[in-house]
Amino acid sequence: MNEPREYLDRRSTLVLGAYRRRTKSGGCESIVTLGTFFMILTTMSMSKEVAKSIEDFRAKVAETAEGIVFRVFPNKVSELTSLIESTNTEDSPYQISQAATSTDITIYPPPSSTETNGPSSNKRKRNEDGNAAPAHLNETINARYPELVHANKLISKLHETVKLECAQLSDSCDKVKLWVNLTMPKIEDGDNFGVQIQEEVLSELLRSQESAYNIRDAARQHHLARAKICSKLIKYPHIEDYTLGLKEHDEKQFFFTRQNLIDIRNVYAVLTDILHKNIAKIRAPKGNNGAGLY
Repeated sequence: MNEPREYLDRRSTLVLGAYRRRTKSGGCESIVTLGTFFMILTTMSMSKEVAKSIEDFRAKVAETAEGIVFRVFPNKVSELTSLIESTNTEDSPYQISQAATSTDITIYPPPSSTETNGPSSNKRKRNEDGNAAPAHLNETINARYPELVHANKLISKLHETVKLECAQLSDSCDKVKLWVNLTMPKIEDGDNFGVQIQEEVLSELLRSQESAYNIRDAARQHHLARAKICSKLIKYPHIEDYTLGLKEHDEKQFFFTRQNLIDIRNVYAVLTDILHKNIAKIRAPKGNNGAGLY
């Protein structure tokens, strides 16, 4: 019985589990069974130099991560706790009372530099090389309301401290996540309790990193919200509620920056606790798991 070529090809692929490879000459096809294909894969291996470099990399990653787990995380808990306790003093920059002296509600006239720039133009000036000249900070040439309201410099300084802490937390989580991933055993049935612990640790590290990203974004949200209040204050200087709204906004930022430090400290404390309690399973997820069964 002569069956169509297409049917034979499909049947042989399904039944034999074959792997087709098109040759460069003549456009014909050769069929390699899966057994032969896997035999080829098993004979492939890294060179000794590459294997050694990979092992050195893994050892370096483990050393760095364990240093973070046993030194950096506990030290950050103590360091941030001391910083948080220092914010309770009256002269602390994190005190809400600082808003009264740091919030400048004055609406300043346009910078005098606009008068020397000649008449207003919708076109950007260009440098000698033909590229557009960069816009300067507080440039008011084409502004509809050119008056100026200054940012709160003290809040910006506090945000820089919080952003630095967020960057350190995110970087440390990245390094520990890589270490935990590299200690995971190969995928197989049974004896996976240690792997489940590793996956839970990885989830906690990811949540901590996302918390750092969200706290890091607080500075951007602050400037955008404050800019809207200031624009209303410039447009309607006779409405006192915009002035009071700006003061209340700055007071809220002093409260939030201190609370952000507390949140970061708590993240470090939780990570230290979960990593130290499960360090044996993180290092060797399948070590001596079957001993308790007999």
